[in-house]
Amino acid sequence: MYRKRWNIRKYFLSLIVPLFVLSFISGYAGSARAVTGPGELEQSLMHVAEDVKLSVVSITTVKVFKHSSMGGYHGDQYGRGRGHGNGRDRRGGPFDDFFDKFVPKAPPKGEFKSQSLGSGVIVKIDGDKGYILTNNHVVADTDELKVKLSDKREFDAEIVGTDEQTDLAVIKIEGKNLLAAKLGDSENLRQGQWAIAIGNPFGLTHTVSVGVVSAIGRSGVGIANYENFIQTDAAINPGNSGGPLLNIDGEIIGINTAIFTRSGGYQGIGFAIPVNMAKAVLRDLIDKGKVTRGWLGVAIQNMDASLAEQFGVEATEGVLISDVQDDSPAKKAGFERGDIVIGYDNKEISDVNHLRNIVAQTQVGTKVKIKVLRKEKEKILTVKIGEQPSDLFASGKTSIGNDLGISVQALTEELAKSFEFEGETGVVVTAVEPGSPASLADVKEGDLIKEVNRQKINNLDEFKDALKRTAKGKDILFLLRRGMHTRFVIIKSK
Repeated sequence: MYRKRWNIRKYFLSLIVPLFVLSFISGYAGSARAVTGPGELEQSLMHVAEDVKLSVVSITTVKVFKHSSMGGYHGDQYGRGRGHGNGRDRRGGPFDDFFDKFVPKAPPKGEFKSQSLGSGVIVKIDGDKGYILTNNHVVADTDELKVKLSDKREFDAEIVGTDEQTDLAVIKIEGKNLLAAKLGDSENLRQGQWAIAIGNPFGLTHTVSVGVVSAIGRSGVGIANYENFIQTDAAINPGNSGGPLLNIDGEIIGINTAIFTRSGGYQGIGFAIPVNMAKAVLRDLIDKGKVTRGWLGVAIQNMDASLAEQFGVEATEGVLISDVQDDSPAKKAGFERGDIVIGYDNKEISDVNHLRNIVAQTQVGTKVKIKVLRKEKEKILTVKIGEQPSDLFASGKTSIGNDLGISVQALTEELAKSFEFEGETGVVVTAVEPGSPASLADVKEGDLIKEVNRQKINNLDEFKDALKRTAKGKDILFLLRRGMHTRFVIIKSK
């Protein structure tokens, strides 16, 4: 017994020391509230919980489903139905939308209502109007939308606008004495800073959990077309979706969006959309009802050691331009195939995801200086950022073949022009995980997957279906087009 008690004491002592260390790290990382000890840390966390919970809301959505008199309900075991939502519910997969479902038993005929619960946060007050940031997948494809505050008041809510590309949405309520949380700055976030999540996991309203910023700049998750996620170990679960991730000062640094899980619940890895990305979406949705994004008009790919050697450069950072679209902002500015983008508006560019995000967030019409390497020499090009065409991602969002280690995108008209795939069908590989089965088979970003196991692929749904029909443990045969050449590759099973 004494030994067990001593072990417990040692355990708590081991917790106290990291708290001191992390407190100093938090203060050093730019927090206005410099916490210097466990007592002050506890007080800071309590203040954040008390202050911000007044702005965090519970969002209830209702979807009406109809039943046929013959054959019963046409849906799955989660009550989603065919075509329900935006196709982003990954229950059972590693990346969950942690969007709590309360599904009544389906009657034999007629109709029934499926109720879902998510979170949101009031971020702007305009008179009696309160604007709430949440996730697109929380409010998409709903027939009824209600919001409940921490003081138990309930409101009918109106959708102001949604943005599937980032999985963000803005909704609006009208009422007296609404309080908005403060939007912070995610530009200079660092690993180890405090991260506080508030939301409604499993319907347990205004639950607070605490962790740290585990990583920044996460992409390739497959949740949205534009990904730059904050990774956190703050406990988030189904129902937290759309709620805020906060710093030690109670400022919003992100909007909680997804968890990595194999059990359906918390496993220590959560993802939040950075608040700076959310600010731009918030502004556009309130002002215009839609999001306008910047556009260059280039096909790009990541550098690697082999490409660096071929182009005579030492570093593998930067982004290689593989094509420049005719009559695009990049073409008018003098960009050429083979240019390596290494800087954008005095910021270093590390990879494809970084460049895509920073261009998309640049206001249309802005003149930007972009640094490129051309034939081993640095060159500055000035480009006037254009408006991204509405059909760039119109045929569907990015889809992940997680076991294969690839991300694919439906072949839109814009992508077909960029990659010179006019007249072709298939899906375009947009990312390949290093060391994955696809990478080992020499699948590259920009490849067009034309067939899977000798079956022609016309769209994302056919690609997904072909993978589902492949027996577990079996190799997969792809027919790829790269440039002007077509070849078969075999993806070895893990």
